[in-house]
Amino acid sequence: MNRSRGGCPAATGRSGGVLFLLGGTRPEDGPGHGEALLDKLRNKQVDTGQKQHGADRPARRGLGKLAVWLEDDSPGRLRPLILAVVLTLSAIGLVEVASASSVESVAAGNNPYDLPLKQAMWTVAGVVIMLVLARMPVRRIRWLGWPLLIGSLFALVLVFTPLGMTVNGNRNWLSVGGFTAQPSEFAKLALIVWAAAILDRKQALLGQWKHAVIPLAPAGGLIMLVVALGHDLGTTMIIMMILAATMFYGGVRMKVFSVAGMICMVAALVLAATSGNRMGRISSWLGMGSDEDAQGMGYQAQHGAYALASGGWFGVGLGQSRQKWNWIPEAHNDFIFSILGEELGLAGSLLVLGLFATLAVAVFKTIARTTDTFSRIVACSVITWILGQAVINISMVSGLLPVIGVPLPFISYGGSAMVSSLAGVGVILAVTRPEGQDPKPVRSRGRARLGRSRKPVREHAYQR
Repeated sequence: MNRSRGGCPAATGRSGGVLFLLGGTRPEDGPGHGEALLDKLRNKQVDTGQKQHGADRPARRGLGKLAVWLEDDSPGRLRPLILAVVLTLSAIGLVEVASASSVESVAAGNNPYDLPLKQAMWTVAGVVIMLVLARMPVRRIRWLGWPLLIGSLFALVLVFTPLGMTVNGNRNWLSVGGFTAQPSEFAKLALIVWAAAILDRKQALLGQWKHAVIPLAPAGGLIMLVVALGHDLGTTMIIMMILAATMFYGGVRMKVFSVAGMICMVAALVLAATSGNRMGRISSWLGMGSDEDAQGMGYQAQHGAYALASGGWFGVGLGQSRQKWNWIPEAHNDFIFSILGEELGLAGSLLVLGLFATLAVAVFKTIARTTDTFSRIVACSVITWILGQAVINISMVSGLLPVIGVPLPFISYGGSAMVSSLAGVGVILAVTRPEGQDPKPVRSRGRARLGRSRKPVREHAYQR
């Protein structure tokens, strides 16, 4: 009788071997015993040692499927979820921009579809850039750090030349050939990529405060100074948050991190105190305004609260907002969440909040599997920037913070903000690509030797 390596009798056929492993069937037992065992298998009367799907727990449906998806932290499942959530938020933004901007466009004698079409054009351009960046190797994204930083600083300085333009009191726009752009939006992503590359190289030296601060603090401070000179406090605060996030995820000591955070807070307070407009908004938010404040500094915030309150559970209907009829200034921009809450109600507002929360969980669970320091800093800093800006905007609209003029990512009107946010997601998709899945494998020079197979190029094999 033939025996296997473990000393067990080996069945003469494939089915005989399987039956033997399951129930002790041997070829000499005869066909009748095997047929009886097969009947038991069909009736699920034999324990095969494998868990049957749905046997120990009920099948999950609806939100349960999303929970199961998020339980699996493999990039192959979570990266498509990240892309789907971002595209869904962008689609919601296009619909709300079309609804919120139509009345003001008609009142100004313009085409009501002018702003939605422009937003759609920039959204398509941003999606293309996102997909291109998602296919780039990490080493190329890392190499882009210095060019992006220098280019963004040069564009920020151009704002104070005749090419710059002032919008709503903030000089932070460029107008070239009929196209306008906001360089400070692209400076956010440039600072993240550059700072991540610097922190990655200096990991062994971050215990010394001078290496943890230089050159991050001078470069970040220069960007914040130029943006603050254009009277854009909201963007300056977002850049402060981005710089703090990169230092935190980069492993800077908490002592240095805390000192830098206190300096940034003091700088923000000084910028707010030196502007009468900003102090008026803060006073209105604290309830210290005059009796006529409802028609002054607090006008926008108060009518934004009216819009959220009138939305109810399920809203007044898509396109049926009443506050967008010239009651809320910049309804399609900074205060678009109030229009969304009025038209879609609490259910629509919670949907948007849930999408942002899903995006955060998916990104952090995906990056948790990455051992590359540069990739971890970049992905965590980008999602902190997007979520932090979303929290500030929603808090501003709901009255939890004073009005500081920060757009809602993927939803507010603005080509520069849309393209930069989608580009940031593209960088996340690139640095979270599983190892060994380089979209453009390196071709070996010369002919491969016989008997040797070409090894796949690992995504992060370039480091050190």
